[in-house]
Amino acid sequence: MCPPVSSSTLSRPISAPRSPRLELENARVNLVGEPRHAIEAFITDLGERPFRARQIMQWIYQRDIRSFDAMTNLSKKLRNTLLSQATIEVPAPIEEKSSADGTSKQLFRFAGRAHAESVLIPDGDRATLCISSQAGCALACSFCQTGRMGAGRNLTRAEIVGQILAAPGVRLSNLVFMGMGEPLLNLDEVLAAIDVITDELGIGMAPRRITVSTAGIAPAIHRLADSGSAVGLAISLNATSDELRDELMPINRRYPIRTLVEAARAYAGGHKSQRAVTFEYVLLAGVNDSIEQAAALGRLLAPLGCKVNLIPHNPIEGNPYAAPSEATMQRFQDEVRRRIKTVTVRWHRGRDVGGACGQLGAAYAE
Repeated sequence: MCPPVSSSTLSRPISAPRSPRLELENARVNLVGEPRHAIEAFITDLGERPFRARQIMQWIYQRDIRSFDAMTNLSKKLRNTLLSQATIEVPAPIEEKSSADGTSKQLFRFAGRAHAESVLIPDGDRATLCISSQAGCALACSFCQTGRMGAGRNLTRAEIVGQILAAPGVRLSNLVFMGMGEPLLNLDEVLAAIDVITDELGIGMAPRRITVSTAGIAPAIHRLADSGSAVGLAISLNATSDELRDELMPINRRYPIRTLVEAARAYAGGHKSQRAVTFEYVLLAGVNDSIEQAAALGRLLAPLGCKVNLIPHNPIEGNPYAAPSEATMQRFQDEVRRRIKTVTVRWHRGRDVGGACGQLGAAYAE
């Protein structure tokens, strides 16, 4: 597990809308998404012994129980107390869309009229789940649908973990924080969620099967490293010059490429397990797909020993960009491979239902 998340507020250079934990006076506490140490503290405050937290987590995550009445190894007194003091609330999708390739996209409506989406990508009897950390995004990357929505708000740890619990009954092989929003601008809630996801009493997923994606919030990359988490890190790069990256991703004006590369180096080397770092590069025809740019990408990243994931741009209504041809992509990949061993292409999945990379956050106004 990650260490307990500090309650201190991170001084963020970019404003991130706060997420409503809904822990108002006289309100019941939603135990979904709360790390083990938080549930132990809650149970202790109720006059019970901490081991009861272990039993409650087993009921919620390992037996899929959503009613305190069904937790038969708890005393009736405790069950009645929990009914008055706590809840187990898991969101249900308000809409689901299925792609011809088997991918499915779920739309959730959360408190405060916030909306977010998750995408389940099957692979045989296993699957990757792509989840959101914010309802919207303040970073305004020019090729991303979510960036057109504006800031929205942070999702709570319950809303993050709830997307996993609401997924169809498929064995998850990988979990990626690559849905809507910038995870590192909601780091407290993301870390709390990861604590539950990796806890053997929670979802029980190995950290190496979890990837957190970022547009490049360099100070928060260092904070993620300092948390002790061993999850993988994916950095959306998309350019090899600050001039072009400034245009594609305005966050680069605050944290330019050199700063971002140094943060990635610190993250990869700052853990005994050698945390995995992947750089993602969305290929835009005639913008960032030349052989010269491929060579520059290889030179920039080769010293890091990282992976590179090339992503053909997925269409967005009203967006001026297009994906390059397969031949252009192959030449680009071959050139990068001259300096970097692992260079993959993420072919689109779920594109026909707006579930591919960069497409989440279609208009859903109430």
